Amino acid sequence: ILSSAFKLKVTREDIQTLEELQWLNDMVIHFYMALLVDRSNRENGPSVFAFTTFFYLKLCSGGYSAVRRWSKGVDLFSKDIIFVPVNLRSHWTLGVIDVRKKSVRHYDSLRQNGAEICQVLFKFLQDESLEKRKVELDCSEWTLRSMEPHEIPQQENGSDCGVFICKYADCISRDEPMTFTQRHMPYFRRKMVLEIIHQQLL
Repeated sequence: ILSSAFKLKVTREDIQTLEELQWLNDMVIHFYMALLVDRSNRENGPSVFAFTTFFYLKLCSGGYSAVRRWSKGVDLFSKDIIFVPVNLRSHWTLGVIDVRKKSVRHYDSLRQNGAEICQVLFKFLQDESLEKRKVELDCSEWTLRSMEPHEIPQQENGSDCGVFICKYADCISRDEPMTFTQRHMPYFRRKMVLEIIHQQLL
């Protein structure tokens, strides 16, 4: 075990997925999202919550009842931004619920359309609101949108999707523009190793 925090343990094997051309595994993604949440709790900026990497698949397979307790003790509607890492067919993408802007967006570094993912996440949000607040969300007030390839940085290989979604989330959590490109990925991988080991974003 090289790093232990947020009730998570990162092993040497996990860290090795941050070597160049390796696919990031669940634990690295999960730990990095926890670092984003931790930073948001300590600094002025958007309030952030992140679901685990298993949330979306569980939601798809079992519906709201299968995940209704995953937000236990957390008022999702008091947060500014909710991150949902999605892994489908060995590819990482990112769902983003922006409570402030009443939007559900999908970010994919391989030009794939995530309209269905947005629909699934908004249905979850509707169910969560009814269950926890007894309030029905007005669909007309919310925007669901899969980001277009020209709007966000895109990968140029088959292995960096996990790094891309981490950097998407990093920028979104700070309300900063996404100015990185594929050429920054080797640097981001090395930086993420240090951040995970030191349990703090640099």
